[in-house]
Amino acid sequence: MKRFHVHMHVDDLAKSIAFYSRLFAAEPARVETDYAKWMLEDPRVNFAISTRGDKPGVDHLGFQVDEADELAELKARAQGADMALLDEGATTCCYARSDKHWITDPQGVAWEHFHTLGNIPVFNEAAAQQPAQTAKAACCPTGAPSAPAPGQAACCGPTANNPNKCC
Repeated sequence: MKRFHVHMHVDDLAKSIAFYSRLFAAEPARVETDYAKWMLEDPRVNFAISTRGDKPGVDHLGFQVDEADELAELKARAQGADMALLDEGATTCCYARSDKHWITDPQGVAWEHFHTLGNIPVFNEAAAQQPAQTAKAACCPTGAPSAPAPGQAACCGPTANNPNKCC
């Protein structure tokens, strides 16, 4: 079963946690110093906020799936629609180990399709192994593409210049 995913960049994490906790009538399922996530059932939404990003607002949208075959189906749909696809495969980001790929819609909005395999104690394992000053740069601000041109992938994911870039 699929779950809709929204990731927002916020300036004040504590204030935003308080707001969304009241809005959803639920406390976050996970809270870190720079991140919080609610796994809502009605509606089925994985709603995440973080202080990682360029400006406040919607960072990226997506679908979280429960099974690998559902992820393969989403990938086939994206490829069938001739959408630029960035396949990260097995990766770590957002305090989780996942299989994922990214697509970008015609407006430049990044969409993440992922299957979460487990939790990890850091936002990104590769970034956690780097010196503090490069750790932030190694991880794209949770996914917000800087409006790539049509046919280009989102900024998220490894590149030739930055093999440790994550969502």
